[in-house]
Amino acid sequence: MVCVMSSSPVTLLRSRALAGLPRLSGAETGLLLGAAALLALALFGPVLPASAHQHDFADQRTLWGIPCALDVLSNLAFAFAGAWGWWVLRRVPSATLDATSRALAALFFGGLLCTAAGSVLYHWQPQDAGLLWDRLGMVLPFAGLLGLAAASRVSARAGVAAAGAVLLAGPLAVWAWMHNGNLLPWAVVQLGGLLVVLVLACLPRRVGGLALHLGVVVVLYALAKLLEAADHSVFEATGGWVSGHSLKHVLAAGAAWPVMAALGSLVALRHSDAAVMPRVMPSGQNGAHAVGVARRSGA
Repeated sequence: MVCVMSSSPVTLLRSRALAGLPRLSGAETGLLLGAAALLALALFGPVLPASAHQHDFADQRTLWGIPCALDVLSNLAFAFAGAWGWWVLRRVPSATLDATSRALAALFFGGLLCTAAGSVLYHWQPQDAGLLWDRLGMVLPFAGLLGLAAASRVSARAGVAAAGAVLLAGPLAVWAWMHNGNLLPWAVVQLGGLLVVLVLACLPRRVGGLALHLGVVVVLYALAKLLEAADHSVFEATGGWVSGHSLKHVLAAGAAWPVMAALGSLVALRHSDAAVMPRVMPSGQNGAHAVGVARRSGA
């Protein structure tokens, strides 16, 4: 006689719970593996000490009583992009943009305003204490942008997960830099995130996803980082007119343009749909009066 052993209740419950979980798509799995690789690099990679001259900016002129004036005032580009983005986002009809993308866009534009404030605070008196707030402010637009990129190319839940990962990893990376001087985790958050956006730019836009030109974002931000590295060289090349770091602020803020353009296209779509709607004759007393006039004129 063959005895059939039934599964234990715990095994049955576990199998049912796993069966109820949504499966990861190939793109979601790849995104998860990429995040794991970046995490491993941040945790086990070599220590990257901060430069001893990280606060030594090329343009230290005081104008109108503002120290490091152009490095401070160029942050108005972030404030302008954030405020304009908020205005565009508020005009997007709820039916044309899913709730996840709307929340991520709000995080991105709000983060640009925080970036402007943190960077002004830092450049007014460049030192580690101010740089802490500068980098914490940058975490927010990084999270919003990476979330939007993942939501437009992979899935809405991938966008939420990507934004959440940056919101968690960013402050931890800043904390690591403040406590042991290791800049590698922050470099992974910043440059690793840019690499993820570059990979996502190679994927087709998912159905219903926001039409983001991610390649433009990558190019603008990469140019901004090059200008940051060439701060003194640009200042000398322009005859002391403007530094690379000031231009870096402007180009980095310009990376918000593809997001605003994608949202603006949704606003334009609403207006175009409204323009082609047929005009309806008003009902009621005025409409009846118009019909009566037409009949009398034709009699």
